[in-house]
Amino acid sequence: MARKQKTSLVVMTSSRSRLPLYYSLLRQLHQEGVKTVSSATIADYLNINPVLVRKDLAGATNVCGMPKRGFEVAPLLSDLKGYLGYDKYDEAFLVGVGNLGHTLLSNKGFDDLGINIVAGFDNNPALNGKKVGDKPILPMEKMDEYVKSRGLRIGIITVPSDCAQEVCDHMVSCGVRAIWNFSFTMLNVPENVLVKNENLPMSLALLLQQMKATLEQ
Repeated sequence: MARKQKTSLVVMTSSRSRLPLYYSLLRQLHQEGVKTVSSATIADYLNINPVLVRKDLAGATNVCGMPKRGFEVAPLLSDLKGYLGYDKYDEAFLVGVGNLGHTLLSNKGFDDLGINIVAGFDNNPALNGKKVGDKPILPMEKMDEYVKSRGLRIGIITVPSDCAQEVCDHMVSCGVRAIWNFSFTMLNVPENVLVKNENLPMSLALLLQQMKATLEQ
């Protein structure tokens, strides 16, 4: 595996937050044909203490490291997939099939994480009846029936900020329990609904600040 830039995990304070990163690295190693990997190698790539890596993996898997060889990648990956629940698929849907929505619908990387985005909804008549891959794009007036009939619990918002709350309210009324929000605005939801906000401009701004701080050192 070619040397890559290390990932800073200073803020990753719990094993639950680190395990998905182990899984992502192990999946890449497996795809490249790597059979075994040491905790030191994992730690080096992710910029973590090797002792912490061994402790995290011991608490989440039944795979033991072998002297001078490390962990077998395939069974370790399989154990982590089960522990993280990536082997149990949840279906999700998306509202707002613009550029970002189209990208998310066509991204096959969600499959390995136990998520299947089954459909997109949009109020643009020109998109109705079309597909992104095998995912249908449906009009908003069909959302209630579709979501309730399939028992969908996860909604993804990729609409402009000015209509995001309306879409959010519509999702909640359909029984959605978790929302992935890309609308760059804070949503008001009931206490039993989870929201994960993705503010792309803010993320870029933080990255630029970190870059400037690094260059000034």
